[in-house]
Amino acid sequence: MLTVGDKFPSFDLNAVVDLDPAKAFERITDQSHKGKWKIVFFWPKDFTFVCPTEIASFGKLNDDFNDRDAVLYGASIDSEFVHLAWRQNHADLKDLPFPMLADIKRELTTALGILDKNEGVAMRATYIVDPDGIIRFASVTDLNVGRNTQEVLRVLDALQTDELCPCNWQKGQDVLKAA
Repeated sequence: MLTVGDKFPSFDLNAVVDLDPAKAFERITDQSHKGKWKIVFFWPKDFTFVCPTEIASFGKLNDDFNDRDAVLYGASIDSEFVHLAWRQNHADLKDLPFPMLADIKRELTTALGILDKNEGVAMRATYIVDPDGIIRFASVTDLNVGRNTQEVLRVLDALQTDELCPCNWQKGQDVLKAA
C-alpha cells in the first residue's frame, strides 16, 4: 500500500458531479484542481450501508475542506452510472458537492495497493495529498468500520500548520516548539 511520503498515482477517471444526466459526468485526473490539497477517500461498494454515512458526512464538511484550499474526491470500483443511480435514489447523497470517481478498471485502487484481496473492492481508505501530489496522510479501516471525517479535517489542519502538533491538537491551539 502506498503511504506517507509516496507520490499519489496518476489517474484519469469518469466521475459523477451532478444529478442531471445531461451534465452528470466529468473526467477528473490527478491534474484537476492543481495546486490544491486533495482528500481522496474510497468506499467498497455503492448501494451499501456504512458507505453513505461516510459520504454524506464528508459532504457536510465540504465547505470546511474548501476553506482550507482542499478538494474532496470520493471513489469506489463502481461505474459512474451506478454512482449516478445511487445518488438519484439515496436522499443523503442527492446534494453531494464533490465528485464521485469511478475506478471500474481498478487501476487507481491497484496502484495505491488498496484493493481488498478477498472481495475485489476498494478498501475503506483515506488519503490527504498535498499540492505537490505527495501523500501526507493515509488511513485504512476494516470494510465494516466507518471512518471519522472530523479527524480527517483535524489532520489536514495539523498538516497545514507545518509545525509539530501534539496529540489531540485542534485548529487554533498552540503547536509544540522544539527547544
